[in-house]
This record gives sequence, C-alpha cells and structure tokens, in this order.
Amino acid sequence: MSEDISSSKPQDVEDLEDLFENAPCGYLSAEPAGRIIKANQTFIAWTGYGRDQLVGRRFQDLLNIAGKIYYETHFAPLLRMQGFFNEVALDLVCANGSRLPVLVNAVERRDGAGGVRFIRVTVFNASDRRRYEQELLDARRAAEKASADLRELNLTLEARIEKAVQERMKAEEALRQAQKMEAVGQLTGGIAHDFNNLLAGIIGSLELLRKRVAQGRIGELERYIIAAQGASKRAATLTHRLLAFSRRQALNPRPTDINRLVAGMEDLIRRTMGPAVVVEVVAAGGLWTTLVDANQFENALLNLCINARDAMPNGGKLTIETGNRWLDERAARDRDLPPGQYASLCVSDTGTGMPPEVIERAFDPFFTTKPIGQGTGLGLSMIYGFVRQSGGQVRIYSELGQGTTMCLYLSRHLGEAEAAEATEVAKRIEAPRAEQGETVLVVDDEPTVRMLVTEVLEELGYTAIEATDGPAGLRVLQSNARIDLLVTDVGLPGGMNGRQLAEAGRAVRLGLKVLFITGYAENAVVSHGHLEPGMHMLTKPFAMDTLASRIKTLIKGG
Repeated sequence: MSEDISSSKPQDVEDLEDLFENAPCGYLSAEPAGRIIKANQTFIAWTGYGRDQLVGRRFQDLLNIAGKIYYETHFAPLLRMQGFFNEVALDLVCANGSRLPVLVNAVERRDGAGGVRFIRVTVFNASDRRRYEQELLDARRAAEKASADLRELNLTLEARIEKAVQERMKAEEALRQAQKMEAVGQLTGGIAHDFNNLLAGIIGSLELLRKRVAQGRIGELERYIIAAQGASKRAATLTHRLLAFSRRQALNPRPTDINRLVAGMEDLIRRTMGPAVVVEVVAAGGLWTTLVDANQFENALLNLCINARDAMPNGGKLTIETGNRWLDERAARDRDLPPGQYASLCVSDTGTGMPPEVIERAFDPFFTTKPIGQGTGLGLSMIYGFVRQSGGQVRIYSELGQGTTMCLYLSRHLGEAEAAEATEVAKRIEAPRAEQGETVLVVDDEPTVRMLVTEVLEELGYTAIEATDGPAGLRVLQSNARIDLLVTDVGLPGGMNGRQLAEAGRAVRLGLKVLFITGYAENAVVSHGHLEPGMHMLTKPFAMDTLASRIKTLIKGG
C-alpha cells in the first residue's frame, strides 16, 4: 500500500502543475511588495510577456495609469489590512501595448508564525463580460432612444424644440463634469506634491526643535517654530481651497454690502498691485445686498486681483466694478443661473488674455499656466467652488492680447446689510477669563485636539469635561453636570455625529449653545453648507486664541 502511494506522488505533482499552468484563469505568486515570483502559462499567453519578463516585475507595473493609482491607494492598503481583496476591475497593459480588461482577486498566504509567505493573485479575463455589458448598455440606450422618438412624434413643434434645448444643456453639463474628471490624476499628484513639501517643513522643524532643546540651544528655537507654523498655515490654506472647490466648506453667509468690502480692501489691493498697475474702483450706487461669507468673498477678490497683476508683467490697468444685474431667462441660461436679480463683481485687466482652451480649464484644480513654483492652480477653483456654493456663478470673458474680465454673480438678498464686524486681530487681543463654575463639554475622537482645547479652557479658568464620541457626550448632557457650552467635532464615531449629538443635547437642555469644530461640513450635518440658528462653526485648523475668544463670546451670549 505504501509503495502505491509513493509511486502516485510524482503523478499528483505533475497533475497539479498542469492544472496551475493551464487553468482557464491567470495565476500569479507575488512578494508582499508586489514583485512576481511565478506566473502560469495562461497569464503569459494573455499578456504576451515571456516568463523571464514577468518574474521579478511588480504586478502593479503591468497596469495602466488609473490601475496603478487604484492599486497604490486602495488595493494594496486594503490587502495589507484584511489579508484579501475580492474582484476588482483593472486593465492590464500587454506586451504589444494593447489593454486587457481583467477581474483580480488576491489573498495573502501566511506561514505558521503569521508572516506573509507570498500573495496569490487570481486574474480572470473580463473581455467577454465587458463586451456583454456594453451590448446591454447599447441595447438599453437604443430602446430609450426609440421610446423617446415615439413620444416626440406626439408632441408639438414647440415642445420638441424645448426638449432639444434641455438635452443640449444636459450634454454641456456632462461635458463640464467630464472635463473636471480629467483633472483627477493631476489633482492627486498635486495634493501629494504640495503636502509632502509642507510636511517636510513641519516635520523637519519639529525634529530640529527637539534636538536643540535637548542640546540646550534655546536661542535657536524661534526660527524653527516660525518655520513649522508657516508650513502649517500654508497647509491649512491648501485644504481650505480644496474644500472650497469641492463645495464642502462651512460658510457663514450674512447680508453683505459688497461695496463696503471692496472699499475696505482697496488700500491692500493697491499695495499688492505695485506702482506699475493703475487701480480703478467703480462702485455702483444703490448696490443690492447679497447673502455671502464676507471672509471668503474677500479672499476671492484678492485672488482675482493677484491673477490680474500676474497677467500684466509690464504693468497696465486693473478695474474693479460692482453693479446690479437683472437676468432674464435667456441671460440667466447663458450664465447657468435661475432668472432673477444679482449683484455682480467684475475684475478686469489689460493683460495677456486667455485662449479658449485655457478658459475651458481655468477652474480645474491644480491647472495653472504659471511656471513651476509660482502657483498651485487652486485659486480660481477655490473661487468657483465658493461662489457656486453661495448660489452664484463665475464667468470669464477674455481675448488674447486684449485682457480678461472675471465676473462673480451673487443673488440679491432682500434685506439690509449687517454692520461691519470687528477684525479678528481686535477680537483676539485678550480672551477674558471664565467665571467660577463655567463648564464646557468637549467631544472629539482625536486625542490631540481634545488635549489642546482642554488646555485652552483650563488656562481661561473653565472646567472642561472630555468625551471621545457621541454616545459618551450624550451621557454627560443627560447627567446633572453643569454645561455652559458644547464644543463638538462634526464627524464622530459611535453611530452619532456632532449634529445629532447637539440636537439630542438640546432636547434635554433647552437653549444649549453649540460650537462645531470641523475640517469640513457634510451636507448631512450642516444643511447645504449653512448653519442653523443657534449653532456656530469654527473650521480646523484654528488658532488657539481664536478658539478662546469664540468660546467666551458664545458663553456670554455674544
């Protein structure tokens, strides 16, 4: 019996090897870093590479650009996290340059000690599946078109024309969205590049700061602190611009007189433009009030002026003009806005102008015509996101050699503009100390943020109570503890976000004051980017003195 078993082993091994080599799917064995150890004949035949061309090569290098990005950002991290990855659609680049659509599964094989021996990758040819899906899609489109044509025969000529106009508008919107998607690859690379530079400055400064403290060289600490703070502020500016482009920032819109904001910035703009640029401000009389975030509007205006200055390297004229615009149906359609009354801000220059292809991509993130190191390509995209989130629109009018006009259209607000607020510098001069017994509940899942906020509160004389998630914060609110203010992150773990926590807290504590601190505001939490009455927002990252002043103001009912 033992001889029969022994004699059958070589045949078993041969059968298994034949099964591996000639399976109807591709099999690969790879190192944890993705380098191929072994590939079967099926995979070799599909791709056209020789076995010696595959062994030692990384699997991700066989993918197209989109596949490589997905592999590095999703596939590999999830594989390391959970030990497997099920059926992801990718495109292989074959030896002859053609693309092969595939479905990929991967699983880690571990030894007795738990270490990863190799990764087993299974590849299925998805050409037939893709073709079948495309045929189904084409058939569905054909059926939909036939049905639409049949309905169209029963409509009047006027209705058919209106339908054609609507379809054209949808097609133009789809084209704009497609153009934005083209920027995804550039966006990813731009973010990584800029943040890596900023993190290098922050990390390097902190490391040298620690070394100098250990060496007792405290006289050199200030410049490292300044360097780290500067890089941190630039990183915060970058994230704010990204959020503005994606329309995910939290706005604080208020009835605003645009003329007053322009007048308040005129001196700064003149100094920024320099002596070679003549600045003219044409403020419309009786300008309509708009509902807008004043700080974001000022940032947008300054960005437009700086872009205009850069377009006039030999000097020229900058014109800032405000006006009232009543858009009828046709004019509103041209600007992709509802008909109605709008206040406009137009910034014009006599510079180089833009060709049509640049105008089409001007609002794409990280798209810039400036030399490397002289612009991030986020200024116009930030302006576009902010204005669109505010219910308005941005339009570019430009001719090569004749200059450019950038116009912002903002909806009219039927009400009086609010009085100008005190500047942040004035509000930060000194944060008054707390009165005895005043207590603040701090809810944030990030320990560092809780620690910093708590220290600020304790320095001001407040009693601070900490909670790591929504349910824990709610238990405190439901207790008999004194709570003068709830400071909470918007995104919290535990199945209860900051908005839900605030609403549940107000149910048991009428009139509870709430300050949200967050990196961005989701629509599920802050409706359409705007805060409801009685709730306040402070966007991360923020200065500690700003937090202190805001807390004191809220507790005192300001």
